[in-house]
Order: sequence, then structure tokens, then C-alpha cells
Amino acid sequence: MPQQAQLKHIHGHGRLPRVIATDSSRPWTMNSSSGDDEAPKDPRTGGEDFTQQFTENDFEVTPPAQRVQFILGEDVDDGTHVSHPLFSEMGMLVKEGDEIEWKETARWIKFEEDVEEGGNRWSKPHVATLSLHSLFELRRLLVNGSVMLDMEAHNLEVMADLVCDHMVSAGTLPPGVKDKVKDALLRRHRHQHEIAKKSRLPIIRSLADMRNHSSSKKDMVKSPSNQSMARPGSATELSEQQHKGNTHFMRKIPPGAEASNILVGEVDFLERTLSCFVRLSQAVVLGDLTEVPVPTRFVFILLGPPGSQSNFHEIGRAMATLMSDEIFHEVAYRARKRDHLLSGVDEFLDAVTVLPPGEWDPTIRIEPPAAIPSQEVRKRPPELPKEEVDEEEEEARLREENGLSRTGRLFGGLINDIKRKAPWYISDYKDALSMQCVASWIFLYFACLSPIITFGGLLSEATGKHMAAMESLVSGFVCGMGYGFFSGQPLTILGSTGPVLVFESIIYEFCLKMGWEYMTFRFWIGMWVAGICIVLTAIDASALVCYITRFTEENFATLIAFIFIYKAIENVMVIGKNFPVNQGIYDCICTPPLGSNASVIDYAKYNWNYCESYNGTLVGKDCGKPPTENVFLMSVVLCTGTFIISTVLKDFKNALFFPSIVRQYISDFSVLIAIFAMSFFDYSLGVPTQKLEVPNELKPTLSTRGWLIPPFSEKNPWWSPIIAVFPALLGTILIFMDQQITAVIVNRKENKLKKGCGYHLDLFILSILIAICSLMGLPWFVAATVLSINHVNSLKLESECSAPGEKPQFLGVREQRVTHILIFLTIGGSVLLTPLLGHIPMPVLFGVFLYMGVASLKGLQFFDRILIMFMPAKYQPDYMFLRQVPIKRVHLFTIIQLACLIILWLIKSFSNTSILFPLMLVVMIGIRKALDLVFTRRELKILDDIMPEMTKRAAADDLHKLDAEVGLLARIFPWGRGSRGRVVTKPPGLDGGLAGEAVGPGPGLISCTTSNANEKEFEAQSSLLKK
Repeated sequence: MPQQAQLKHIHGHGRLPRVIATDSSRPWTMNSSSGDDEAPKDPRTGGEDFTQQFTENDFEVTPPAQRVQFILGEDVDDGTHVSHPLFSEMGMLVKEGDEIEWKETARWIKFEEDVEEGGNRWSKPHVATLSLHSLFELRRLLVNGSVMLDMEAHNLEVMADLVCDHMVSAGTLPPGVKDKVKDALLRRHRHQHEIAKKSRLPIIRSLADMRNHSSSKKDMVKSPSNQSMARPGSATELSEQQHKGNTHFMRKIPPGAEASNILVGEVDFLERTLSCFVRLSQAVVLGDLTEVPVPTRFVFILLGPPGSQSNFHEIGRAMATLMSDEIFHEVAYRARKRDHLLSGVDEFLDAVTVLPPGEWDPTIRIEPPAAIPSQEVRKRPPELPKEEVDEEEEEARLREENGLSRTGRLFGGLINDIKRKAPWYISDYKDALSMQCVASWIFLYFACLSPIITFGGLLSEATGKHMAAMESLVSGFVCGMGYGFFSGQPLTILGSTGPVLVFESIIYEFCLKMGWEYMTFRFWIGMWVAGICIVLTAIDASALVCYITRFTEENFATLIAFIFIYKAIENVMVIGKNFPVNQGIYDCICTPPLGSNASVIDYAKYNWNYCESYNGTLVGKDCGKPPTENVFLMSVVLCTGTFIISTVLKDFKNALFFPSIVRQYISDFSVLIAIFAMSFFDYSLGVPTQKLEVPNELKPTLSTRGWLIPPFSEKNPWWSPIIAVFPALLGTILIFMDQQITAVIVNRKENKLKKGCGYHLDLFILSILIAICSLMGLPWFVAATVLSINHVNSLKLESECSAPGEKPQFLGVREQRVTHILIFLTIGGSVLLTPLLGHIPMPVLFGVFLYMGVASLKGLQFFDRILIMFMPAKYQPDYMFLRQVPIKRVHLFTIIQLACLIILWLIKSFSNTSILFPLMLVVMIGIRKALDLVFTRRELKILDDIMPEMTKRAAADDLHKLDAEVGLLARIFPWGRGSRGRVVTKPPGLDGGLAGEAVGPGPGLISCTTSNANEKEFEAQSSLLKK
């Protein structure tokens, strides 16, 4: 077939639709081969054109995008043209036995759902894929068929009368078959949910048959909406009866939604195709026309002779998909004439993406994307070039919004933080009314309790039992409660850290060498640290946080995550050394009781646990302790099982089983479920694994000290409080860096926090808590990175999905204080819970450590870049930074960052150098500054900022938009070789999700966007197609 003939076969006429300039006295029009661009007007509108007139003087050639932007930019003078969410339903005219009725075959809220062939169920929601031929056929029908806008009709029978009268007056419908067409439109509508209730259908049919006075020779069943003229009361009851069966689907319909009904079918009394697009002036519930009791606003009717059913089905799907498109459905609400609808179709064609027929399987149902980009760009006209923004001024503005700019007055930053956080204080308690907060509280309680106990044991060895587990529990209670009530960012979790432990051990060894009283000297160091931190708060030193970029922040976060993972594995291996699998001979045997006739062999089979229950006697030197050859293996099982269960159940919210609320609860309580499940497993087997040891008395570990530390001691010289300032300076750097880096990670833009930051207030509260802990002889608690990250992750909010197929969107974090307060309140009360906590195996808590370490790595760009180094190029994910930075430069940046991470690891691993760890964090900032000499400013801005990923991706797409855009019409011409091409009818910008989720790496996507094409390019394309 010649190419021009093929095009004619696709479009139904010899030329492609195009925009032409018209006479200056007439408005612009869409020209077509039919020669008639305007259908007969609805008699009630009087043929008036309310649209503002544009002439050749205004636009020589007007692209579809500009026409649509003009239509959407008009002021809505009344409430009739305000758009609503749309539910679209398509019904086909089918014959079952001797009866003809409309059967529901597909529906749309945002994505398409089809009735499975031969099955009584709905398909999974999927992105609609349409044949290119059906879109052009639909456009031809809108050009040549009937278009009736703002029809006044209160039921289906009145609407059918007006539609048939309009078609007869237009000459498209022979008067002799008018009654048959009307009768076909009034057939009963069978919906998918009614199939399970077939027992009710014969009664309804018999009632309908009694009123059936159709002129058709076939026994056709009338729709309840048709019967409403005779008996309005019964119609209401019958309508409610029809909709009652699927009221649960109403929960998926957005509030205020209206319906769009597409009716397609073939009848034997027509010789030519009839089509009509109807928009009612007011939405009306038309009986059983719609599956759910939603008022109908739009109706599209397509009837034709036999043999065109499959083609009509595709055209109906194209119409429903257009109505579900955000832009076209607004155009449909605002359209004042036919040309406006055609402009909406043309703009839609400009925005679709075409998949070559030989590179993908058309039977594939494309999964809905994880995120749908905004369509606002298609609504508004191209913006004028903005004036170049001064980057330094923009950065200064952002720092000021986050409280990271110098105020120039004492405690100015602290005052601003209080003003910023005070309005949210009450809501910090109200927002905690959620089961998600309960799950977060219990999870973080166990996550914080275990390191506090472990840290207390290490501190006891490092300080000669001056501070141990009991002091750590009390410190957690005091610091946690104070920080939870008064801090600026209560999402930050306080905890004990390794550098603080090293600092304490160095001070203790110094006091032993000098013969000084350790707790008194530590009291003065703490007071100096608190005083210096208050001075830093007064001079707004927290503004220096702005120099902590992603480079330093992710190095620190990755290091702490690796420490958690390493320590979890190391602790399990220590159990293996203490309880080896191959222990040699276990010298203990069960012997029969004295005077028994049983032999030793009969009792030797009894285990250590059951010997006494059979009145046996244990004999041997190892009988004082149970056999421990299984302790290590059981510990590995408990640790691994806790990690796997926590990881799997955390992602259970995306599973395919159970209702969404059940999946959400399982996900929120995943770690708690893992702890209890593995603890019960350990208890049921009876293996003597190590258990959590919690002090059971509220008193200092060392009997010679009290809960208040005297500021002076006979052992310490008078000048010792003065020289305490020097170690205090080092301790201040340690605490300041630990606190502020963690605060930066918590306050990331990616977390979408709405209540603002509080760097100055956090540091001020922390300084007061350090002073209190120094007075009471308690360990210092600072922000714990991994615990804080997991706290934020456990409180993340996602949108509640209503439309089928819609994926949940990340909304932010549940910002509140209650979880922080409850976590440390229960830690303070752990002394009272010792009988219960003593049954929890330590390997289970090591599994929680492992889970927290791995979970905190998720979302770190640094860790993603490390993984990319081991991936072939074709398997690398579509990250934003890979689009704009050469892969070699990305690897170079990663290697430098990885080298810094290794240096930090080595420094903290050796006791002689670990005290320099906080100083090395400052050095990291200097190394990042030196990278300005290696990388360009653009590369560093892409690789080393904290802008959310979606924002950067959108910015990158805008940057390359002109290179990617080509005219629609120029793209259509080579596709005229057949009608096998299929169009993915989705908003532009979903290409990445489409290729990755459904089609895979094979099919290439061809973008056809001309929304911003200039007029000369459009003219050139049009002239090319004329030839």
C-alpha cells in the first residue's frame, strides 16, 4: 500500500489534521477534509459563541498547547464549568440470549481497569495503551459527529430524545430508525458487580418487561432510568438497589466526583456510524447508567453497523482515557464549542509517547508509575526567561529560613528558634495520636535500651565503675525527657557514642595518674563544656552548620551505619568465642536413682534439663552448667532471623496480601513482631543464650558515691577547675559536631519537615542537660545518628491511595514530641521491667542493631554511588547525577569520599587516635572545600547538595527540554506505514517509570511534545505534511 494511502486508511481522510490561518474577520478554526468544522448547535444554546475571538492579527499559527492554555485561562463566570474529578465507565451493547443490554467492560479513575475476558473480575489497574488509529478516528468523530454542550436533561430518556432529535436535524440519522436508536440507548445497564447477584435479575427483568413498549422486534430490557418517567418513586428505590451492591467501591471515588459514560456498540438497523458527545449543564444521576451512584456530566455515544465492534471498543477506550487525562477533562468542562474539544485532543496528541510495535509486547499491562509528575506545565503558557538569580543571595535566603544565618545580636538565633517552634508546640502533642507513633515508640525503646546497657558495661570498665548501666539508664531518662519537652527538633534521638566513651576513658586514666578525684574533675569539665556551648549559642555558632554539606554528612552517617553493622556481627562472633561449637567432651551424665532397677544406659539418654524430672542424678564436673555447644548457632539464627523478619515486614506495606490498613500496621510494628517472635522461638527451644541484663535497683553502681557530685575534693588542687577548660574544648568540638551533623541529617529537605529547624535551641538545651549530668555524675548523651535516622523513617507519612493503581506518595514525617518522651520515660522505668526484659536474648537485639544499620544506609547517595562502581553501565539506575555528570567524574568523587571514610574508620578504631575523631570531622569540611579545585561548580552542585531527588530530576528535565522536544506532526508522518503503533496515553514525564517498570530496557521511547514549539517550527512541519 502506498504511503499516502496508508495515511488515509489511518485517518479516514487524505490529509492530517492541521492548523491553518483563516480570514481576519473570523475566529481560528480546525480545518479538516470534511469541510464542516462545526456540528449543528444545540437548540438551547442558540448557536452563540461565548469564546473570545482570536484572529490572524493575533496568531498567524496557533499551536494546540497555546489554544488549550487560553481555554483554561478563561475566567469561569458560573459554577457550571468548574471541573470535578471524573469517574469514567465504558459500556458495550451486547446480546445475551434474546435480550440486548449494555454491559460494563472498563472503568477509569486515574488508570484503566478492564473486565477480564471470560472471567468475572476486574483486571489490575494499568496505564492505558491506545492504538494510534483509534485516537485519529476519535478526532474524526468529534469533527464530523454531533457535539451537544450544556444539555438540559434530568434523566436518560430526555437525553436520548434530545440526542436523536439533534442527529435527525443534522441529517446524520434517518428519521425511520430514530425510535430504534432511542430504544437502544434505553437498554438496561449490567455492571460487573451485579454478576454475583444474578438471582435478583429475573425479578427486575420481569418488571421491566411489563413496561416494555419498544418498537423494536427484539425483546429488549429497558433501563430503570427510562422507567423513572412513569414512577419516580420506584425508580429511586430501584436505582438504590442497583448501586447498593458496589457501595464499597465508592470509597475509591474522590469526593465531589462526576461521571463520564462511554456507550459503544453495533446494531443491525444502522448503515453508517453515529457519534455524539454530550455535556450536561448539571450533573444528574441517570438511574443505573453508572456503576456507582455518581452524577453523570459527560456521555459519549458511538453506534454503528455490524462488523465494527472491536474498532468501536478501541475508540471508546480512547475517549475514556482522554476524559481521565487531567488537561483534556478540564478542557471538556470549559469548552464552549467543538473547536475547543479538538484543541484538547490535539494537545493530548502532542504530549503522548509512542512505543514502536516491534520492540514491545502490546499485551503487556504497564504498571502505574510510582510518582506522577505535575501537569501544571501543560496548563500554563511558557514563562518568559527569568532574570538570573544571584546564587549567593539565594543561599543566604535559604540559610535565613532555616535559622542558619547570623543575627548580629546575642542569642538572636535562639530567640528566632523559639519563635519558630512555639506556634507548633501544642500540635507536637496532638499530631502523635496515631498507632504509627505507638509502633515507633516500642521499636525505638528496644533500639535505645540495648546500646545504653551495652555502653554502661563498657563505661564501667573504662571508669572503674564510677559510671555503669544504672547511671546510663538514669542519664537516658533525664536527658531524654528534657530534650523531648524543650528541644527544637524532638525527632533527634539522644544516645551514647563511641567518641564520648573514649573521652571518658582518657580523663579517667589522667586522674588515676595524677591521683585526682575523677568525678570532681569531670564535673568541672562538664561545666566548662556546658558554658562553652551556651557561648556558642549566644554568638549563633550553629550557623556554621551550613558548611556541613552532603559530602561530610553522608560520610559521617555511613560511618555510623557501618559501625552498627560491624558491632552487631562482632558481638555475635564474641558469643562464638565464649561458647564454641566444638567444646570437647561434656562431663555430665544422668544416672538412675539409688535402689532403682534401671541401668545407667536407660538414664543416659535423658538430657541435662530432664534428668531431675525423672528422679535421676547428674554426675560429672560439668553438671553445674548447662551444655552450651548450641548457644552460638542459636545466636546466629536469632540475630539473622530478627534482621530478616524486620526487613521483610517493613516492606510489607507494598505487598499484595491483606487490606491496606492491615499491611500498614504490620509494617509499623515489624521490628516489634520480630523481637517477640524470635524471643518466643528462643524460649520454646530452651537453649541458654545470653539474655538482656538490666539493673533491678535504683542506686549508684559504686557504693562510695551518691547522686550529686561535690565540686571540690581534697585530692584535687585548687587550679584543677581552671585547667579543666582544655579538655573541655576538645569535648565541646566532639559534642558540637556529633549533635549538629545528626541534626542536619534529620532536617534534610528530603524529609519534608514542615515545623522548621531548631539548631540553636537544640544546642542550648543540650548544654543544660550536660551541666545536669555532670552534677549528678551521669554519662553525657548527644544526638545519635543511626537512632535518629530510624526514628524519622518509622514516622514517615504516605498518602492514602484512593484511586485503584495509585501508588502512595511520601508526604513528610509525623513531627511530634510524644514518641521521644515515651521512649526515654520507659527507659527510666526499665528497672521495674527487669523480670520481663530478662527474657529477651541479646542476639535478638544484635539483629535489631543490624537492621538499623542497614536501614539507615537506604537513601544515602554516597552508598548508591559505591554500588554503582560495581555495576555495568547498562544496569545502572537512572539517577539524576548520572544524567549530567560523566561517570568517571562520579567515580572520582566517590573514591575521594570513600578514602575519607576509610581514614575516619581507622582513626576511630585505635584508642590512641580515636580522640581526634571530632577534629577529623572538621578536616572533612576542609577537604570538601578543596574539591573546588578538582571539580567544576556545576558538578559539585549536582553531587554534593541536599536538594530532594524529585526536585533535581524536574530541574534536569527542564534543562534539556528544548533538546528533547520535537513537533508531533513531524513525528507522525513516518508512522503512517500502518496502524500497529500504540500510544501510551499518559502525561509526559512518566517515561522513566514506564521504561523501568513495564517495558524493560528493550523498547525505545519516542517523546512527541510540541507544547513549547515555536511558530516557525510548527509552520515548517505543517508545510512538510502538506506535500
